[in-house]
Amino acid sequence: MKCLFAAAALSLIAPAVFANECVGSNLIAQLPAADQETIRIAADAQPYHQGLLWRARKGDAQITMVGTYHFDLPEHQAMVDRLASVIADADALLVELGPKEEEQLKSAMLADPTLMMDPTGPTLPERLTPVEWEEVAAAMEERGVPAVMASRMRPWYVSMMMAISPCMMAQMARDGSSNGLDWQLMDKAEEANIPIRALEPWDTVLKMFGDMTPQEEEDMIVYSLPAARHADDYAVTMTDAYLAGDVWQIWEFGRIDAYRNSGLPKAEVDRLTEEAQVLLMDARNESWIAPLTEAAEDAAAKGRGVVAAFGALHLPGENGVLRLLETDGWTIERLEE
Repeated sequence: MKCLFAAAALSLIAPAVFANECVGSNLIAQLPAADQETIRIAADAQPYHQGLLWRARKGDAQITMVGTYHFDLPEHQAMVDRLASVIADADALLVELGPKEEEQLKSAMLADPTLMMDPTGPTLPERLTPVEWEEVAAAMEERGVPAVMASRMRPWYVSMMMAISPCMMAQMARDGSSNGLDWQLMDKAEEANIPIRALEPWDTVLKMFGDMTPQEEEDMIVYSLPAARHADDYAVTMTDAYLAGDVWQIWEFGRIDAYRNSGLPKAEVDRLTEEAQVLLMDARNESWIAPLTEAAEDAAAKGRGVVAAFGALHLPGENGVLRLLETDGWTIERLEE
């Protein structure tokens, strides 16, 4: 699940100087050839696994979709340039969270610290084994969070923080925020006075993790631990897959890495991976089809289309947005990137 929370960089939460300042290695390239082949076969089996830019058509309705990376990369500029005129001609830009929803989320978390912290329940040292807590505490210390504070954090928040490398955390603290492709495209929409609409309510992530059982919360942390030690390498691995337009290999790598390094039985890894896919991607993908369709149909009545920008891992797969749209009667076309 660590790779899933690292992949939250593709679906939930760096900076432009990342490639120059945060140094790591591609972990897929370091795997034995047999494991690399396993990842390749599994990724190739997924529908729409290759590509970041797509168009869906149904009658007069049209959606241009781009898979995003929520942290900044110099390579984003080419996609921003490619889509600037498309956004300017669109009826709306749809994103996971728009500026209004992002502010609502920030305000809620500032107003109610219990969304991130558990002031009354058992602490993480009490919920985890001593060895597990020692690893968590060390990982959080590396990210500038004292162990005493981390001990009271919600497990989902700890897992999200451990998914971001210490180097990225330092840069985000220095620069003030991330500036991923989503935000750069929203800037273009605002410049062109194009409405920005959210695909989901501002509190979706809070509710999503709030519904987890205590055991699922603990599983989430334990499954995140092995790769937290190599977060910069995970960032490089994820970035390379994204720039290659082949993001599903990130998911399959997370499974292989858990087999090798989590200490969990293979069946348990598969169970947790399936649960994470349903939680982080499948359920959200399904919920986005209605707002995507409604926005596109409204735009078609005006002779226009819409643009949708969301984390790239939401595009491929049998339960990905592209397959769900196809099943609903849309024609899917990959566009030149």
